[in-house]
Amino acid sequence: MDWITFTVFLAACCAAASTGAMFPPGPWYDDLKQPGFTPPNWLFPIAWSMLYIVIAYAASRVANMPGAGLAIGLWATQNALNAVWTPVYFGLRQMKAALMVLGALWLAVAGTVWSFWLLDPIAGMILIPYLIWVSFAGVLNFSFMRLNPDYAT
Repeated sequence: MDWITFTVFLAACCAAASTGAMFPPGPWYDDLKQPGFTPPNWLFPIAWSMLYIVIAYAASRVANMPGAGLAIGLWATQNALNAVWTPVYFGLRQMKAALMVLGALWLAVAGTVWSFWLLDPIAGMILIPYLIWVSFAGVLNFSFMRLNPDYAT
């Protein structure tokens, strides 16, 4: 493994993750009506930390391959959208807008999985848990929106 490439992608993931520190859930989130399947708050940083490591690893596997431009462009797009969701949801408290960001994120992640798979099937498979997590996040975001219509704008 190319540790320098991995470190660059991991740093990009950490930059996206930093929005979680800038816009933490806080009392607003705690006071919302929550779906019964909402994971405990302590699970999110653990899950995301593990996901960011595998997201960076998958990218480092394909980054230096010939023809990886589209794959890395999709990776960068999903990373940017990942960074945007938290400020929209927790900062602006706009659940509908956050769900739209999440829809775009899902498409970008699915495209990243597909493009990585074409270059390196292992890299594509590594990202499948991320796609599942983003899918779950979409269901969760939608459920919160339905239970809390005042924030569904």
